[in-house]
Amino acid sequence: MPSSRGQRPPLLVAVACGFGHLICLAAVAGGGGGGPCEFSVARGGKLYSFSLASPTTAHRHGVLSEDGFYKVTVNDSVLWFQLCDQMLFNFDPPVCLNCEDCGGLRRCGTQCSALVSNNRGGYDVCTTIGGVSKSYISLIDDINPQKGVVVKMLSSKCSISVYIYCDSTVAQVSDKFVLSGSCDYVTTLRHPSGCAQSMSASGNGWGWLATSVVTILCLLGGYILIGSIYRYYFLGIHSVEAIPNLEFWISLPQTIKARKETQEVVY
Repeated sequence: MPSSRGQRPPLLVAVACGFGHLICLAAVAGGGGGGPCEFSVARGGKLYSFSLASPTTAHRHGVLSEDGFYKVTVNDSVLWFQLCDQMLFNFDPPVCLNCEDCGGLRRCGTQCSALVSNNRGGYDVCTTIGGVSKSYISLIDDINPQKGVVVKMLSSKCSISVYIYCDSTVAQVSDKFVLSGSCDYVTTLRHPSGCAQSMSASGNGWGWLATSVVTILCLLGGYILIGSIYRYYFLGIHSVEAIPNLEFWISLPQTIKARKETQEVVY
């Protein structure tokens, strides 16, 4: 009967697996592209970037409402929404029926990003119309990126589109919304976060560089992993020396330091 010790993956191989995986994860995290409120597009030789949740001089939470929600009332209908996050109510929470999929009666509005209340037969009835996990960003004007962006959020049967117009001086939500179709809502917001940061399209080279670095680091991690497994199982090297080119990796810091000192002496 084989021992339980023999059935376990060798510690060295496990370490090599973890090391290779961490290299690749670190590379992806370093070169990753941002969250649900990050958007970039190239137009006319320039790269336009929007970071809606990043703080600005006057708005530390970016486009997010500091109250935890935006509210628009039209006749007997009320629209609540938050951008880049779920809503939070420290005051004036929604009180309506059918709020089970957005927090329930006691926490209505706190588990979705957009909610609408309509008066039906004397009762306020809520409908979830959007969530941050199902949000998409596009340009308001495909020719003029500086005009702003549209954030569209979806639920199972409904949606909300918030047009965020670039305005460097004011943050103001519209006092009206439009119902398009049976359950698709549209409203507007003027905000500094709707203004793009632009740079020369040559800056795209950093994107290619980041992709190259990620690829190289992932390949390096795979090389260390596969090499360690091969040397352990097929060559019978059961010590730390199973890591391929171990002497090179150990001497690499000293080699770099020595070359740097040599260059300093030359110059």
